Amino acid sequence: MTLETFQPWLNFVHPVTMWLLLATTLYALYLGVQARKTRLADAETRKELIKGKFALKHHKVGSALLAFMVIGTVGGMGATYLESGKLFVGPHLLVGLGMATLIATSAALVPFMQKGSETARLTHISLNIVLVGLFGWQAVTGMQIVQKLLERLSQG
Repeated sequence: MTLETFQPWLNFVHPVTMWLLLATTLYALYLGVQARKTRLADAETRKELIKGKFALKHHKVGSALLAFMVIGTVGGMGATYLESGKLFVGPHLLVGLGMATLIATSAALVPFMQKGSETARLTHISLNIVLVGLFGWQAVTGMQIVQKLLERLSQG
């Protein structure tokens, strides 16, 4: 087996991975909302919510997202380069690079959040809301790219 055997299918690793990461991002959003709800709840409600360990789960899922989003971004660029010998500088690539920057910046705020900075928390939340919106847009434009790849595969 050679790279040429797998190369046409390498183009689909990135989109499948990104769809899984989008679903994981939505789960991380849920966990983050629950962690904030726990932090802001009255004593009785907080006592019950703490059992869900939402903050710990949010932190773990967020760490995995950071790693896999950066790997997915580089992997998508690598697959494109292997397929065509160049990168196509356009909205999908630029937004993907922006998303990698947003998630890295968001993660960099964690030490400040752990020290109680509400500004860091609100910035973290804002960056991640933008990230989720961009991720949705990337899913749509990515499927348009996948459609073009499928058409090219069916033509020969």
